[in-house]
Amino acid sequence: MHQIHQIYINGQFVTPHGEELFDLFNPANAQRIGQVRLADERDAMNAVSAAKQAFTEFSRTTKAVRVDYLKRMHAAIVCVEAELTEAIIEEYGAPVSRASWMAKHAASVLLDAATVLEDYDFTQHLGIAEVTMQPIGVAALITPWNSNAGFICGKLAAALAAGCTAVIKPSEMSATQTSIVTRALHEVGLPPGVFNIVTGRGETVGAVLSTHPDIAKVSFTGSTAVGKQILRAGAETLKRITLELGGKSPVLILEDADLKTAIPMALQAGFMNSGQACIAGTRMLVPAQRLAEVEALVTEQVAGIRAGNPNDPATRIGPMVSFKQWQRVQRYIQIGIEEGAYLLAGGPGLPDGIDAGWFIRPTVFSRVTNQMTIAREEIFGPVLSIIPYDDEEQALTIANDTPYGLQAYILSSDLQRAHALASRIDAGRVLINTLAHEPRAPFGGFKQSGIGREYGTFGLEAFLEPKSVLS
Repeated sequence: MHQIHQIYINGQFVTPHGEELFDLFNPANAQRIGQVRLADERDAMNAVSAAKQAFTEFSRTTKAVRVDYLKRMHAAIVCVEAELTEAIIEEYGAPVSRASWMAKHAASVLLDAATVLEDYDFTQHLGIAEVTMQPIGVAALITPWNSNAGFICGKLAAALAAGCTAVIKPSEMSATQTSIVTRALHEVGLPPGVFNIVTGRGETVGAVLSTHPDIAKVSFTGSTAVGKQILRAGAETLKRITLELGGKSPVLILEDADLKTAIPMALQAGFMNSGQACIAGTRMLVPAQRLAEVEALVTEQVAGIRAGNPNDPATRIGPMVSFKQWQRVQRYIQIGIEEGAYLLAGGPGLPDGIDAGWFIRPTVFSRVTNQMTIAREEIFGPVLSIIPYDDEEQALTIANDTPYGLQAYILSSDLQRAHALASRIDAGRVLINTLAHEPRAPFGGFKQSGIGREYGTFGLEAFLEPKSVLS
């Protein structure tokens, strides 16, 4: 049993003032695996005070000093990679291959930030002005449960690279991962107060961070609904806010695509991270004249996609993070059936052979219209919709007919045509014939998928303010 009864403030592990105990579960068997003691409003205010006090000195550190810190932080996370992978599997239920990638990603984002910082010039001359980018102040970093360690390290890396200090509010459902990351980063020996990690609920700790006058910047990854609450809360003090929110990403399969290559990639895009991914390609747009061929290939491919034990290397889809999330996904599957979508694969209930845990049958609906609920709302589970289109213009219209605009995918044998289409899609990232990630490129969304960008120079500058001095 994991008993996590400390938070991290001002360079020390301390017992929270908050007294609420939150149960932790293994989603693969629905068994309780521990408890975390949650911080409250007083703890959040103490963390902000520590970060504010540390900001004065840390904001004046040299680029070389911060690069060294980031590289040492990277090394520290690498050292706990195996332990972190095990925690991700046990606490979140990610299949082992995905969990291993997530643990490596938590380390790599720190090194990526160091590389960006090394090449970044904080001062430039524009006409008679000297323009200097200076750290914005104390940053609040609010992270979700679907890649907790990666978001903690990624957001913290950008904030520290800029010279900001930080208060991190990770998901309470990911407390084991948070504990491992915190212990590793503590060993680096950063000055007290430079980063503080306060595990608590959004309505308590998150509310303090979103409204506190000494927080200059909020970086949040999570649902669009919560993002809007944070935006409203931060308005009174005009906080700078970065929001990376929901998505309903289209996968455009053009009529010239090799379906034997395109379909497996489209399913991988849709089922990534067990479907619990804001960038998941959950709307598969296919030429109407090839619909029967697509349906046959999808049926064949999904039959080989295993949902089950996360520790089994053959497993591709793990459980949902919680019973509440399992119920949510089951509700959407039922809505799809009731609205008349054709259930091509999967459906309600547990996968065959599984009688415990919060598992979902890999589900694909076909002959879906873009006005159906399952095509419009973010489900956050392994549920995909195949939407037929008549021509490229209609495909583009369907792709853009969504309140979201985080990521899109195009699968085609004609790169020139695909690039031309990509320029017309309303999304922060468009992936053509790939599922790759580029850490130097900006990441974020159009429309209700967010505000601002993370990663690379864009992510660094989200924690900086330009100052012009004319002489």
